[in-house]
Amino acid sequence: MRTRQVRRTGWKEYFLESPAFAPAHVRILTVCTGNICRSPAAERLLQAGLDQVVPGGFVVTSAGTRAMVGEPMQPPSADMVRTFGGNPENFAARQLTSRILRGVDLVLTMTSGHRGDVLQLDASLLKRTFTIREFARMLDVLDDRAAASSPASAPLAQEEADPMAAHVDFWRGLPARAASVRHLSLPADPSENDIIDPYRRGPETYRQMEDELAPAIVSILRHARLNAPA
Repeated sequence: MRTRQVRRTGWKEYFLESPAFAPAHVRILTVCTGNICRSPAAERLLQAGLDQVVPGGFVVTSAGTRAMVGEPMQPPSADMVRTFGGNPENFAARQLTSRILRGVDLVLTMTSGHRGDVLQLDASLLKRTFTIREFARMLDVLDDRAAASSPASAPLAQEEADPMAAHVDFWRGLPARAASVRHLSLPADPSENDIIDPYRRGPETYRQMEDELAPAIVSILRHARLNAPA
């Protein structure tokens, strides 16, 4: 059976300080089933990391396809969030609806099945909805290409008169750029697109969830840092 190893020591290097910018934000939604284990952990860790890269530049929320509405984050997921610098407090699960999806710039689901659920509610999100692991692999391909074309450093977003407007435009165009390299980021096994559901399972399953989720979040934060507004 294949196992994954995660370099936890490398996680917090992506939670670094960045200059503040004027208010404007990109809306990201993470989705799982109950909205108490996987998607809230992804929500709070992405929010913490992206706040360090572009303060005020992102709003990350989550929802569940069969949410345990009003329930807090499961304790093992909350522990994971705390360990890596996020805040699990004041969380309440909510049901995914078409209203929640309205105006979202990027939807990151925990499994391919959740992606289908999102598209049943709003087919217009077809080109903005990915599993979090596949999206992260696509960003890795984009970053590798950028580094190869400019070995000294990966390119940052171009300076403009309004850097926050450029930031929002960059992220709204990112799904299309990511999808353009999908063929270069296909996994050997389709199950590698999914994050395991640890609900009502033992600590080892929560560790597997962490080992699958952590690299994806690191890749997204790396891409955000490399392309932060100048």
